[in-house]
Amino acid sequence: MAEQLPIKEGLFTWPAEKPQLLGSRCRNCGEYAFPAQPDCRSCSGQDTEIVELGDRGTLWTWTIQSFMPKTPYASDESPETFRPYGVGYVEMPGGLRVETRLHENTPEELRIGMPMQLVIEPFRTDASGNQLMTFSFKAAGEAH
Repeated sequence: MAEQLPIKEGLFTWPAEKPQLLGSRCRNCGEYAFPAQPDCRSCSGQDTEIVELGDRGTLWTWTIQSFMPKTPYASDESPETFRPYGVGYVEMPGGLRVETRLHENTPEELRIGMPMQLVIEPFRTDASGNQLMTFSFKAAGEAH
């Protein structure tokens, strides 16, 4: 039976009623990282722990991806079905900035500083028929 599986383990809690991004925090200096890292990029310490980063943030900057990414990009999109999408950095509580795909895809819909909400959604179907799920962010005021 087909399942919904994370595109990569350890990026977000799944399945979950209220999914959260997962990252790491250095126990030596407190630096956060996404995705989770075994070593700290700030102090080079090797004592990190997996932590929930949350599900809300603030749009720090953005652009519009107006062409289909090249290989090894592997979604269910084709050149015929591709639609431009927003790409941005969302600043999470504590200051960590996460690069992400955005639901909004026009300059009129995006503004630096707007509140954003984590969304878990299908990205592609694997050879076994499982839906591979990924994360993105949308404007926090957008209806679910």
